[in-house]
Amino acid sequence: MNRKIAIVTGGSRGLGKNAIEKLAKNNVDIILTYHSQAQAAQAVVQSVEALGGKAVALQLNAGESGSFDTFVAQVKTQLQQVWQRDTFDFLVNNAGIGLHESFATTTEDQFDLMMNVHLKGPFFLTQKLLPLISDGGRILNVSSGLARFALPGSSAYAIMKGAVEVLTRYQAKELGARGITVNVLAPGAIETDFSGGMVRDNPEVNKIVSGNTALGRAGLPDDIGGMVAMMLSDEAGWMTAQRVEASGGMFI
Repeated sequence: MNRKIAIVTGGSRGLGKNAIEKLAKNNVDIILTYHSQAQAAQAVVQSVEALGGKAVALQLNAGESGSFDTFVAQVKTQLQQVWQRDTFDFLVNNAGIGLHESFATTTEDQFDLMMNVHLKGPFFLTQKLLPLISDGGRILNVSSGLARFALPGSSAYAIMKGAVEVLTRYQAKELGARGITVNVLAPGAIETDFSGGMVRDNPEVNKIVSGNTALGRAGLPDDIGGMVAMMLSDEAGWMTAQRVEASGGMFI
């Protein structure tokens, strides 16, 4: 059986880690990136191997586009050495960081960080990886429910995610000739360590989220990892340029 290969950025923890585990159960091999948590990334590699797959962890700062050429060269080397291939099949642009700051007090440095990590990073990383993506492959960009509804303190983060949703449609249009689909997944509030574990560890925040969600609770990593696997499955091959929100019905 020919196994697919996925690159998942920000794969050492949280939603990225969960998505990798779900993909591995679907017989997908993994190249994951991590920023600083090398040990955690190796633990994810081991979990994929325990499921019978192959995985490699590579360090990447998604906000430093100047490092992308080196990263792409590393990907080429790993594809050849580990899989004896020149291409991979799926790209999941998941890496990200949070910011909770009002519009009035957001600094230019904070704004630039959000832009570099959440918009410029995925734009140019995807561009540089295009020659390595198989024709008929998939790109999945990760957005946020905050691009649809507005909560104070998330303006800089949310507008970058809104831009990613527009970018997704343009990528789908321009890459369709190669049979590459491009979609965007927008999670709602999820119990992870994102933004300092605000939803997971703050009972008051969790209560507010649950009270404004149709299914009556905050999301869990399993809720999103399963969606990633589903959107990259063969059954979803005719879907492109679409925004799929997985929020349990938050603020509907």
